[in-house]
Amino acid sequence: MDSLTQALLGAALQGTVLGRIQGRRSLLYGAALGTVPDLDVVIHYADPVSQMTYHRGFSHSLFVLTGLALLLAWLVNWLAQRRWPARGATLPRLFLAFWLVLVTHPVLDAFTVYGTQLFWPLPFTPLSWAAVFIIDPLYTLPLLVAVVYAAIRGPAGRALRLLSLALAFSTAYLGFGVASRMAAEHRFEAALDQQGIVVIAVRAVPFAFNSLVWRVLAKTADGHYYEGISSGFDRDPPEMQYLSRNPELSKALAGVPLHERLRWFTDDWLRYDEVDDALVVSDLRMGIPGNYTFRFNMAHRDSLGHWVADVPSRWRGSQAGSMFNGHDLALIWRRILDQQPPLPLAAWTARYLGQQAATGQLQSGH
Repeated sequence: MDSLTQALLGAALQGTVLGRIQGRRSLLYGAALGTVPDLDVVIHYADPVSQMTYHRGFSHSLFVLTGLALLLAWLVNWLAQRRWPARGATLPRLFLAFWLVLVTHPVLDAFTVYGTQLFWPLPFTPLSWAAVFIIDPLYTLPLLVAVVYAAIRGPAGRALRLLSLALAFSTAYLGFGVASRMAAEHRFEAALDQQGIVVIAVRAVPFAFNSLVWRVLAKTADGHYYEGISSGFDRDPPEMQYLSRNPELSKALAGVPLHERLRWFTDDWLRYDEVDDALVVSDLRMGIPGNYTFRFNMAHRDSLGHWVADVPSRWRGSQAGSMFNGHDLALIWRRILDQQPPLPLAAWTARYLGQQAATGQLQSGH
């Protein structure tokens, strides 16, 4: 999730475990330590696919962070025994605090859709439980209130109880997100089943800043997918559209290592489009219909019309901020409670992907 949330989570955890020993400094130390796993962003890779797929890698590994927590606990305990022996810090308590602060960072990241390599260097598909959006005020605000209160009053007594309550609420909120995602997937599958449509994979992802309205994707065996919207307040079947992932275009990238890595990282939730003689690969998991956050130019046609693989580059307009169109977000938030009128899925797809890329789409309201 965002750096502010990770810092607040780290502060709340270390304040809860070590607040009586370190005082207000526990909040500062925890906030700093809670952002350490994201220091991998300072590593610059040669292309955006590598930048995307190596982020949340070794620095988010439970194995690496457990070792780091043990090393930090030993160093701090060694220093404390010599300089502050009366403060009562013990190696097990220090390790517990540092371990919780460090490992909850990647675990929280795994509750978003991006993909987190919790078990690096083991080659498992990155985990993305998609329970919360990368920025969610309902998760962050209780932690912010508790940490600010503890900073003012000191992490003891009522402040410690408030920190514990904020941590309990944040954990419960993640559970609510997982349950909401599963319910959205179930509603979507049920709507497809009623039409006799067989799919091979379904996944829901939250829209911006909330866990109440979901974008749901469902793959078919013939290389197409359904994309639709589902809210826990729905009374009617979700609106959806039927699109092609254009898998035949993926043959141009057969054997290209970065393409294979991207397929692994996204669990093959990819769409391929030919736009202006360029082969554009889109990660379907993030964004709004048609306006996907990660789109890469990965090949071009030569003078003979043959595909030539390129060093990947960002496709124009594909960036995290592109999904925060105020008008689109207002429609999405209205959709939480009201299914009518349905969201303009086909119009969004045509607008953002382009008429050529959107060819073959079919709007379905049932």
